[in-house]
Amino acid sequence: MNTPQQNLPELWNSICTELQCVISADAVKRWFTPLSIESYDGAALTLRVENSIYQFWIEENYLPQLENVVTRVLALDTRVRIVFITPESQAAAADPARAGETAGAAAAAEEETPATHARVTTRRTSAASAQQAASVFNPRSTFDTFVVGANNQFAHAAALAVAGAPSRSYNPLFLHGSVGLGKTHLMQAVGHHIIRTKKHLRVKYVTSEQFTNEFIAAIQRGELVDFRKAYRLVDVLLIDDVQFLAGKERSQDEFFHTFNTLFDGSKQIVLTSDSPPNDIANLEKRLSSRFEWGMTAELSPPDLETRMAILSHKLSTMSVKLDEDVLAFIARRVKSNVRRLEGALTRVAAQTVLDDGRKLSTASLEILLKDLLHKEVHTSISIDVIQKRVAETYDIRLADMTSKRRPANIALPRMVAMYLSRKLTTSSLSDIGDAFGGRDHGTVLHANRSIEEKMKADDKLRQTVLFLTEKLESGREAQD
Repeated sequence: MNTPQQNLPELWNSICTELQCVISADAVKRWFTPLSIESYDGAALTLRVENSIYQFWIEENYLPQLENVVTRVLALDTRVRIVFITPESQAAAADPARAGETAGAAAAAEEETPATHARVTTRRTSAASAQQAASVFNPRSTFDTFVVGANNQFAHAAALAVAGAPSRSYNPLFLHGSVGLGKTHLMQAVGHHIIRTKKHLRVKYVTSEQFTNEFIAAIQRGELVDFRKAYRLVDVLLIDDVQFLAGKERSQDEFFHTFNTLFDGSKQIVLTSDSPPNDIANLEKRLSSRFEWGMTAELSPPDLETRMAILSHKLSTMSVKLDEDVLAFIARRVKSNVRRLEGALTRVAAQTVLDDGRKLSTASLEILLKDLLHKEVHTSISIDVIQKRVAETYDIRLADMTSKRRPANIALPRMVAMYLSRKLTTSSLSDIGDAFGGRDHGTVLHANRSIEEKMKADDKLRQTVLFLTEKLESGREAQD
């Protein structure tokens, strides 16, 4: 579809009309009609918002539907970007002095001599490569926007060191932690920093799922040589969610050789996972051992002080004001991960905008965040509470949970408690093992599988586990 600049308002009207087929008309009117198209280059459609709340809310709730509709209207696969145009950036863009400087720089580039042509071409190629690499990163995932606390201080320091001196500090850097704690943010911050400060380096960022999909496609098309060049001729390889390689034998074998090629060539590797290397089930030992060659750093849930800092920082990027007690309510009630914390803030900020800035009452906040707060009850259950409730149910001593004794009347409840800890908490296998008297992660895995098998044949055990699960999830046993 040919879309000259003067037809952009008409295009946006068409998109909004189509959106009403997948999103309610009220939502389209509320969140989309105030937007306008900033630019369209045939591959990406850039939308302009004048209030950052719209950007956060649409990206959080509607971006997949929006991209599908845009692709359908344009009959072309199109990526959607949303930008918040501040008055300051508008003024800078309209500054004739700056425009003159840009024009002067362009004129100087036109007058380059043959002697400098090779250097200029190299710089342009590097700049184009860096720009392409940057396009896969979230522009907000930088070191400047990462809030450092006791829960992530070590991981942040390690990531900074790698970004400042790739392949010379920690190689590989393995970041692990539960969902939504900032692993991807830190990894992308490393990428952002390198492409900004070391433009000659080739950076590649993918998820392990993308790696596997591209590998399979390369086999089917007979393009393995090109695939290997794409991954092995880079200076920095960033692989997100590497745990999804587990169980995929051919993908693991391919990544093993890719890892060796890069490591032997002194190229930087950064990996993220929801578990430490040794806790990833069905991952080949030769890979997990290599993942531990460099530095392993954990990100854990933030404490109250850090959660308040995260909310304050996020709020500073929004065009809305919220009272301190509203932030405190969110920080006290949403503890498990940063993604959910920021999602709660975005929802409250959006509702405040819709209510013309009126402060939400505690009761209103409870209703607005009901689903998120319900999830928090689940994720805030502690291993200590699980051990206590299981011990009470089976009438054994709490100390038996961590003892080395193995009689059946103790071993079974202990395995049940390990099973529930794996199911109801975000703790790693190693952390669960530590909480049960220093047992290793293999023991926890065995207990988990054993209880799953026993419940298939033992109805009484299944009912007991169900009773404990419901009691723990009810919220009465959640930590304050």
